[in-house]
Amino acid sequence: MFDPNQVPTQLHEATRKRFDDFYEVIEQRELDRPESLLPKGVSEAAFREQMNTAFAASEYIAKTATTRPELLLELVRSGALFAPLEDDSFPDLVEAVAACEDDGALDKVLRRERHRAMVRIIWRDLNRLGSMREITDELSRFAEAAIQSTLDYHFEQLKPRWGVPTGKHSGKPQPLIVLGMGKLGARELNVSSDIDLIFAYPEAGETQGGSRSLGNQEFFTRLGQRLIKSLDAPTAEGFVFRVDMRLRPYGQSGALVSNFDAMEEYYQSQGRDWERYAMIKARPVAASGEGAKPAAEELVELLRPFTYRQYIDFSVIESLRAMKGLISRQVQRRGMSEDVKLGEGGIREIEFVVQVFQLIRGGRDPRLRERQVCELLPLLEAEGYLPEGSGQALLDAYEFLRNTEHAIQGYQDRQTQALPSDPDGQCRMAWVLGFENWEAFSDTLAEHRARVNREFQEVIADPDADQGQEPENLQDWVSLWEGSLEGDEAVDWLTGQGFDQPERVLSVLADIRSHRQVVAMQASSRDRLDAFMPRLLAMLGEGESVGDTLARIQPLVVSIVRRSAYLVLLVENPVALEQLVRLCAASPWIADELARFPALLDELLTPESLYAPPGKDELRDELRRELLRTAWDDLEGHMEALRYFRSAHALRVAASEVTGALPLMKVSDYLTDLAEVILEHVLELAWEQLIPRHGRPSNSRGEPEQHPNFVIVGYGKLGGIELAHGSDLDLVFIHNSDPEGKTDGEKSVDNNVFYTRLGQRIIHILNTRMPSGTLYEVDMRLRPNGDAGMLATSLPAFEKYQQQEAWTWEHQALVRARVVAGDAELAEAFAQVRQQVLCQSRDLAALREEVIKMRQKMREHLGTRPKPGAQGDDEKTPFHLKQDAGGIVDIEFMVQYTVLAWAESEPGLTEYTDNIRILGALEQSGRLGAEAVAQLIDAYKAYRSTGHRLALQRQEAVLEDGAPFAEERRRVTGLWRQLLESHQ
Repeated sequence: MFDPNQVPTQLHEATRKRFDDFYEVIEQRELDRPESLLPKGVSEAAFREQMNTAFAASEYIAKTATTRPELLLELVRSGALFAPLEDDSFPDLVEAVAACEDDGALDKVLRRERHRAMVRIIWRDLNRLGSMREITDELSRFAEAAIQSTLDYHFEQLKPRWGVPTGKHSGKPQPLIVLGMGKLGARELNVSSDIDLIFAYPEAGETQGGSRSLGNQEFFTRLGQRLIKSLDAPTAEGFVFRVDMRLRPYGQSGALVSNFDAMEEYYQSQGRDWERYAMIKARPVAASGEGAKPAAEELVELLRPFTYRQYIDFSVIESLRAMKGLISRQVQRRGMSEDVKLGEGGIREIEFVVQVFQLIRGGRDPRLRERQVCELLPLLEAEGYLPEGSGQALLDAYEFLRNTEHAIQGYQDRQTQALPSDPDGQCRMAWVLGFENWEAFSDTLAEHRARVNREFQEVIADPDADQGQEPENLQDWVSLWEGSLEGDEAVDWLTGQGFDQPERVLSVLADIRSHRQVVAMQASSRDRLDAFMPRLLAMLGEGESVGDTLARIQPLVVSIVRRSAYLVLLVENPVALEQLVRLCAASPWIADELARFPALLDELLTPESLYAPPGKDELRDELRRELLRTAWDDLEGHMEALRYFRSAHALRVAASEVTGALPLMKVSDYLTDLAEVILEHVLELAWEQLIPRHGRPSNSRGEPEQHPNFVIVGYGKLGGIELAHGSDLDLVFIHNSDPEGKTDGEKSVDNNVFYTRLGQRIIHILNTRMPSGTLYEVDMRLRPNGDAGMLATSLPAFEKYQQQEAWTWEHQALVRARVVAGDAELAEAFAQVRQQVLCQSRDLAALREEVIKMRQKMREHLGTRPKPGAQGDDEKTPFHLKQDAGGIVDIEFMVQYTVLAWAESEPGLTEYTDNIRILGALEQSGRLGAEAVAQLIDAYKAYRSTGHRLALQRQEAVLEDGAPFAEERRRVTGLWRQLLESHQ
């Protein structure tokens, strides 16, 4: 079968000898030749080529086939060498282990099955009959099956003597959970991997039902020791897997097995950064005992907060950087530069790139909790964490390096990643990987490793390693922060740096240094603050009111000194620090938001998204992704995620506004879209929360409603698509359910009660104050009968109230009302009711009188008081942009009056709910002239734009000197008199 034409000349002698040895054994034992056993569909020529490759590139396969020829022949006969795995649970292994009568038989079965699996896997890998991912997945699943079946065997062996471990408090049987770490946890085992394991069980207690009793700890320790021995101990048949237990709590000095309480205590109080790194890939790979599955799930949830922080955690970069430094020094010391795993540009650097983003952002983005490198690299590129093309380049390099690793290890089934240094080994390596010679392979390898190292340096390298990135005069800024540069000398130096408020800067720095939170900092956190503050001062640079800007940032600094990972974020990301200074200089509102919610600092990392607001559909997609893995019954999880989502986008829109990236109308559109997307989700969440308790409401046919027959109606700024920063939501809830119907759950209630509770749940989700604040303040006073009315009103009742009982001011409010979330058919029905109400015939004189009376009352209670001797609209008097004569409310009242007065003959006036488009409709109808409409629109936009700017400056919407808007006020007041007062 040996074909010299299929093997490099340099490998002929060794390969021919392996063939000769194998076929000699075949003849001696009178066994069938493998080529005579080929299954249908596999040609002898194809098999010959595969066998030549396997025997030339793997001494292990040739040796195993020679000592155990039946193994190879059975793999050929069954077709297992040539086809993908049909059952990844390895039923033959499980059945064989279960049939073992003693430990000796178990050892033989496990090692025999291991050789069978390894020959198949290495054969298929070398002949490219399976992809790298298929090879690593199959080997990982074999390991899981071996662990699980062995664990089950020993559990059953121990029970007759010692009984079943039982919880001290719960009284329930206790299972043992085996966590697979590293490549096993990620199903990425290489062809000669160790397996890293951790053993855990839920609850302390004792065994029950055996001839003697043991503490659970001792029982599970014995079980774990037996499992390790069966897998790890070398026998005449070899071993199954080398087992490494050093990743358990306290390492080699720690208990072999820990209960869940001890695990949680350890990781909360003593867990180190490298252990977080290890936990990324942790996964239950086996469990034996009653209740094993829920216990395994509980363990995963228990460990998640340790691994993934809820905030953006850049502090891990320091740890990973230090870890990589240790590895690099070890590589140098041991002369391991040719190691494809640990050497520069190797597999470990790719894993580090991926895991940096997982540890930094995995607490906030569940998609990054994926364990497999091959799945994560495309995601990191798609989401912009890696530059375009980098994810694919790293993926190509990873697959190349893993194939290289397998070719190294598959030769002798040895755990090594070192490239061969002998000519035969180099020839074999290049040939099996598809290269003409060693030089061609080396060039390609070098290209991949260079690209990997560049990407690694971009992600994890010290930000100051490139001196061009280090702030100028950094040591001077350090001296200023530490206080060694002080007094007049410090003032003169800051003045020379272009600071316009040097004394204020020094005062703020002194306040920060003496703040009790700063004084109480631990040494490691203080080091981070000392790295951050000089960079902040350097970034402030020249500009107006630098001292004021620093004072605005001061509360943020104080708020994050106990969560110093945020300091690292800003040190590691000069772009984020630059955005922080820019935005806090422009707006104290933004500074306050960042101080209240430091998690928002993450938004500063990507200016391209910070200043590029998404559309409504993009907002929906983003929110859906944020909550993809949050169960409907996790109300708190949804509420926290919604609050962060709202705060993050409020920051984005404010940043876009203060920098001029968004005009006023787009700002309001963005804020309104944001509120609507959130309300859509809140409605769905409230529905999913009530269904398990009460069931679904029934319709008029007695059938359960599949979706809420319910809408949320937005009034005021929400209805008028004019939301501002910090606006409340004026809401009305309307349903259209069968008034005689009931829900179909265990705790059935009337439909009306159900929808009232749905409304209550919506308000609870929106209004409840949590650590991250409220979602929105909600005002429900515009519902029929105000605070005395039903929280959720049926559509017929709403229509009746509007037609027969509503006040004129309620019809004015209806002008700006529209459905913002809920059932589409009911939304259309509401729109028809709204139009009918607005198009009613009205007594214009009475309407004018009521509108004027209401407006005058508002001016008296909410407007500013004129200065002595000044008229109400005098340009020298203070001017309330919203409430004073000639202001925003005058324009809104005029718009509402015209709709109520003329909609009967001009129904098109009811189409829109926002003032700008209603004014456009008035012009189109001919009811208002183009000049008047233009004046009102210009004034309205100018007022609102100024109001937004004042809000972002944390100032009231009152101008002490109304002169800048004197002309607008005169025009608005003149149109008011023309429309409403000239007819009196």
